[in-house]
Amino acid sequence: MSQTTGGAEYVLGTAEDEFVRLGLQHALWGDSAAPLWRRAGIGPGRHVVDVGSGPGYATMDLARLVRGVPREDAPGGGVVAVDESAGFIARLGQESRGRGLENIRGVVGDVQRLQDLGLEPGSFDAAYARWVLCFVPDPAAVVRGVAHLLKAGGRFVVNDYFNYEAATAAPRRASFSRVIRAVGESWRARGGDPDIVGRLPGLLRGAGLRLTHLEPEQRLARPGDTMWSWPDSFFRNFVPRLVEGGLLTGDEARAFFADWAEMSRPDSDSFILLPTVFGLVAEKG
Repeated sequence: MSQTTGGAEYVLGTAEDEFVRLGLQHALWGDSAAPLWRRAGIGPGRHVVDVGSGPGYATMDLARLVRGVPREDAPGGGVVAVDESAGFIARLGQESRGRGLENIRGVVGDVQRLQDLGLEPGSFDAAYARWVLCFVPDPAAVVRGVAHLLKAGGRFVVNDYFNYEAATAAPRRASFSRVIRAVGESWRARGGDPDIVGRLPGLLRGAGLRLTHLEPEQRLARPGDTMWSWPDSFFRNFVPRLVEGGLLTGDEARAFFADWAEMSRPDSDSFILLPTVFGLVAEKG
């Protein structure tokens, strides 16, 4: 999720259109998270912290997973969702209550200060962070905070980027490459790092977490595929923000959207090599 950075507005905002976009994103990428959750032993009875939960799409899936089938002799687990957006946490509360998920607790707070949020140290079996570490100015602080909350043997599961700016349109288009570079520039300008996974093994080791699993997941999108809607919704939300922030000119944005409309035609032969998403699991010693 697009985490705030020290009180600044979310990279993509928290309005209704972004809530909808994040729901679509989770629907398209939830199948990437689930195998990592299983690898980390997240199941009935476990207690998990969702770090930078956004409006909680992953939180609710985790809550179902750890709740299991209610039994008197086997109390279900729970999920604590931490996010700096009070609006997202409030929305999660509404959505989870409507789904009968009473095993979710929302906490408004900076994920770079997990030790200060009143959560019991060493009380969680697992933590999950998706597209959070790439946005925060101090990812090392997030990793240390997660290590502080995990039990011995607890696992930290991460989905995030490395080499984001290698995303490519085929056939190559200068307008597409320009927008991708501007996206990377915008994240770095706010203290983020679209190559964060390259630094993560060292950050994990420094916090006393042992990397046990690391794999890339490379996907592509073609016009008409469901996955095409992921970059489509992102660009429609974010390219205007790049113009507002001075990272793209109006002419560059118009050139991009003209090319994008042509690429998106049902009879187009274009495809996009999407940014590579990495899955990591690390264990606390």
